Amino acid sequence: MASKDFEPRMLGIICNWCCYGGADLCGVSRFQYPPFIRLVRVMCSAKADMTHIFRALSNGLDAVFVGGCHLGDCHYVTAGNYDALSMVSICKKLLERIGFNPLRLRLEWVSAGEGIRFSNIMNEYGGQIKDLGPVGEIEGMDKKKMLFELKAAERLIPFIKLAQMERLRVPVRTEAAYHEFFGSQEFDRLFDELFLDKLEISRMLLLLKEKPRSTLEMSETLGLKSSDVSRHVKSSARQGLVRYDVNQGCYALA
Repeated sequence: MASKDFEPRMLGIICNWCCYGGADLCGVSRFQYPPFIRLVRVMCSAKADMTHIFRALSNGLDAVFVGGCHLGDCHYVTAGNYDALSMVSICKKLLERIGFNPLRLRLEWVSAGEGIRFSNIMNEYGGQIKDLGPVGEIEGMDKKKMLFELKAAERLIPFIKLAQMERLRVPVRTEAAYHEFFGSQEFDRLFDELFLDKLEISRMLLLLKEKPRSTLEMSETLGLKSSDVSRHVKSSARQGLVRYDVNQGCYALA
């Protein structure tokens, strides 16, 4: 349980056309919401990027909120809010896989006329994060460990975006179809198949960036089986990413 004196640092990335209008109406109507939530306006919720989320958490922010138009009401023909829904669903899963509470990321739809809804969501989410506590605390990570895991995950973002367009694309743009897919066991299976090995390799390469290490050292530090580390080392060596240092008897970056 977080200290009663704890005041979260939170980032809100909200679309210009609807959610920002709702925030503006909230202020004009003098509805209250926590002052520790800092808002950034973007033209579409689709412009909220995974990089923004990982950088925010790396800089010590305790949560990120993404707000957009209601599904079906996007002001762009590309319906960017579906892209935001896809991105947040994947990002929450990735955060969970690296040990972070997925509650630290939230997506909501708010129209320009819903000032009271914006206020209610901000108050609810602000209170939820205040109870959750500082980033890393409930996750049991010190700052070094937290930054390490976030950096390893952030390195996967270009590949994730490619997979999002090819393997993780929902064929029908309806709210029901998106929630059904991203809440399914099939999504969990595809996520693990596409990203888990790459995440482990990313963590391994970050360790080797610090200094050369043996497979046993990497296995103990990363909490992986020695056989998995050996498999990742062989794969990375074939790609020219690592090499075996005969003098030190361990692996180093190529």
